[in-house]
Order: sequence, then C-alpha cells, then structure tokens
Amino acid sequence: MNNEYQALLATLRDDESTVVEGWLDEARISEPGVRRSAQAEATDILRLLREALQADGDPARFEAPVWTPLRDMLANLSRTRAAKGQSAGETSLFVLSLKKPLFEALQRRMAADPVAMSSALWALSTTADKLAQHTVGTFQLAREEIIRRQQEELLELSTPVVKLWDGVLAVPMIGVLDSSRTQMVMEALLQKIVETGSELAIIDITGVPTVDTLVAQHLLKTVTAIRLMGADCIISGIRPQIAQTIVHLGIDLQGVQTKATLADALSLALKQTGWRVSRSSGVSADV
Repeated sequence: MNNEYQALLATLRDDESTVVEGWLDEARISEPGVRRSAQAEATDILRLLREALQADGDPARFEAPVWTPLRDMLANLSRTRAAKGQSAGETSLFVLSLKKPLFEALQRRMAADPVAMSSALWALSTTADKLAQHTVGTFQLAREEIIRRQQEELLELSTPVVKLWDGVLAVPMIGVLDSSRTQMVMEALLQKIVETGSELAIIDITGVPTVDTLVAQHLLKTVTAIRLMGADCIISGIRPQIAQTIVHLGIDLQGVQTKATLADALSLALKQTGWRVSRSSGVSADV
C-alpha cells in the first residue's frame, strides 16, 4: 500500500468517531432521527472503506472484488434515497461531505510533514471522488428503475378491465395507444376472459385522442386475439372526427362492431348475450 493510503487508513482507524460527527455536521444533518440513521450509514461506509484499504485495495481500481462490499453499500444508499425522492445531487453531496472532516484529521496527523500530507490529501480527494461517482451512477440506475416501474403501474391503472355485466367485459382506453400498451391491454383482457368465461368484450376508445393507421392496427390485433379466445368484441367511442379519420385513411373495420358511446355498446352487448332489462316501475324495456 502507498504511504498516502497508509496515512488515510490510520486516520480512519484512529479518528472514526470524530470524522463521522464532522461528516454529519458538514452534510448539515441535525434532526435527531435522521442523524441517527445517517450516523449508522456513515459508520458503515468508513468501516468498509477501511477494510478495503487494509486488503491493499487501490481506489483507482474501484471495480475490483475487494471493493464489492463498499460498492454494494453505496448502491443501497442510492436506492434508498432515490425511493425517498431525493436527488442525485443531494446523495452525492452527502458522500462528498466526508472530504472536509477527513482533510482536517489528516492535517492534524501530518502537520509536521507537509510533503507527505499533500500526497495523503490528494489520495483522500481521489478516493472520495470515486465514492461519489459510484453513488451518482447507481442512483441514476435506481431512479430509472423506479420511473420504469411507476410507468408500468400507471399503464395498468389507465387500462383496467372492468366487468360490466355477466359475460360482458370492458376496457376504457385513455391516452395514446402504442405497441407496448396494446400488448399489456391484450394480455390483461385475454386473461380476464379466461377467468370470467365472458362472451363479449367492449373496447372503449373515447379517451383516445387520435386514431391513425398504427392505432387501428393495434385495435384490430386485439379484436383478432379476443376472437381466437372464442369471444366477440365491440369498439365504442367512435366520435365523428375519428370516423372521418378512419374513412380518410382507408382503414378497414369491416366485421368489427362499432358504437358511438359505451352505453350503446353495452346495450348491444346485452342483446347479443340474451339479457333483458326491466324498469323498476314495471315498464318492461328490451335492451
């Protein structure tokens, strides 16, 4: 191990509690509960850093196996803070706040040897930068994973499969219909058809802003899949503008039942499934 890292290791071993307190002060963590949690994190980070240096780990080769425990600790720190909504800057600032208390501890230890102290401070600076860089990188990956998961959850919430009546399902579509969303809708709808034994599904596109050739192809694929499962399909929400667009684009919807509103589609679905609805007043109304 180089002499500069030996000095850093000695400081981590002898002045750990002082460095941890200075680290939290520099990071401006004062609320008692938060400070206790951050103190445990800081202590673990310093312990793992000390163990890696004791094993002759070179911070320049931070991807080496000897640094794995510390990398994992920093990755967990990033994921936890990303889940709490903190930014990458806040997370890296916490790690970089380690520099000042370690600088001060090294200066006190090596005041009599300015040349050696300069080398030790540079070693400390590059080591802390490595930790911060790894933290930012893993934070970004963790944040992207959270965003991806939230997008999937929003897609699922925006395309629920609703049971309107015995044997009748409906999927109200809202927003842009793309390939991934079509696949998700198709899988959820087909699974629900199997679970409920439904004979008919209504796809309501009232909330779809525009229908182009690609959207129409997605709808037709979904209709085909539903029919392969032995059920039938009605597309509702065909507004005048959408009807004109479909005609202008020359999209062939022959063989696909369409209705202007979800209410009209439900009325047709009940008729096709043999239901008859009567008013409570005693006046019978065939649906």
